[in-house]
Amino acid sequence: MAGMDAFIDRLDPDMCVVTAAADGDRAGCLVGFASQCSIEPLRYVVWLSKANRTYRVARTADRLAVHLLTREQHGLAELFGGETGDQTDKFARVRRREVGGAVVLEEAAAWFVGTVVLRVEGGDHVGFVLEPQAWGAREDTAGAKLLRLSDAMSISPGHPAD
Repeated sequence: MAGMDAFIDRLDPDMCVVTAAADGDRAGCLVGFASQCSIEPLRYVVWLSKANRTYRVARTADRLAVHLLTREQHGLAELFGGETGDQTDKFARVRRREVGGAVVLEEAAAWFVGTVVLRVEGGDHVGFVLEPQAWGAREDTAGAKLLRLSDAMSISPGHPAD
């Protein structure tokens, strides 16, 4: 795979926080693999690591919430990327609300709640294809630069990648 490094190392995707709630449990994590995957119908896919607690909750969730953060929200990214829900209740430390059965982080620059329409096996990650159902944004963050992978490289993951 060393040859692919020349390609992958040039990427600097937006990071997002994905939250899941199911069976009385909730979880959330920082995600770097996410993208719009269809125009009509509108679809978005987020890829969750099988090693992650969020994946275990999302397996039975009907909906997931996807949140964009600004570069100034590095602390929120550290909470959801550097802590594991196996040991920390991340949601006790943030303002949140329920939207359509999903947990929405009120501090996020923008968010949407999507119905899971497909789960796709992808190796060590599973893709959750979402159909957006509800969304919102904070006007005070309009135009702010979004948190990217290069901004989050200092965050030590709460779970190892494997």
